[in-house]
Amino acid sequence: MGSVYKRIVLKLSGEALQGRKTHGIDQQVLISISRQIKEIRDLKVDVAVVLGAGNIFRGQENTGSRGLDMDRSVADYMGMLATVINGLALQDSLEKAGVPTRVMTAIEMERIAEPYIRRRAIRHLEKGRVVIFVAGTGNPYFTTDTAAALRAMEVNANAILKATQVDGVYSADPLKVKNAKKFTQLKYIDVLKKGLKVMDATAISLCMDNKLPIVVFSLATKGNIKRVVLGERIGTIVS
Repeated sequence: MGSVYKRIVLKLSGEALQGRKTHGIDQQVLISISRQIKEIRDLKVDVAVVLGAGNIFRGQENTGSRGLDMDRSVADYMGMLATVINGLALQDSLEKAGVPTRVMTAIEMERIAEPYIRRRAIRHLEKGRVVIFVAGTGNPYFTTDTAAALRAMEVNANAILKATQVDGVYSADPLKVKNAKKFTQLKYIDVLKKGLKVMDATAISLCMDNKLPIVVFSLATKGNIKRVVLGERIGTIVS
């Protein structure tokens, strides 16, 4: 059984990396994610990764009267820099697992990562390297979800795989609402109309305009990334 996708963008939240810790990075989670990425790379699937930074610093939570009462641009730039920390940690873990990896950043910092250049990113993917995109889009007011959608378009990915803490998209937060309904399939427009928490509206609109499917699934079950790549119906498909 072969993979149904040739090239994917894997979107991981910062919270996914913290595991059971209250903040920061859980080494065991890093190792598990690295092994799962290696599994799908061994299926000859091109893998790019976009990371959030909620485990270190979340821009929007520190603006206005919330958190540190910062200017939105300043808070967003701090969040972008936090994604670089996560990207370097994942790169280190992947390379220890024998997977050649490149970190490409939207904000230039030559000492630690390559600047994001579309053609170079595609070349890395063609050579079998995992590419980790960090620093979001390089602009404040855009989330890492939007960065994932944008990079997926730019490198001609077949799908965005969004790994979360729940096993798909629900009508309400299943951790808070007992009888929340799980969707197995959704249309982009339904996500926007119902205000479902899949990705932010900008990211959904980008995917809708370019007919790029989004698969939302749980990272908690080991092997789920491979299952999605092989076409098993787990989680929720937005198309």
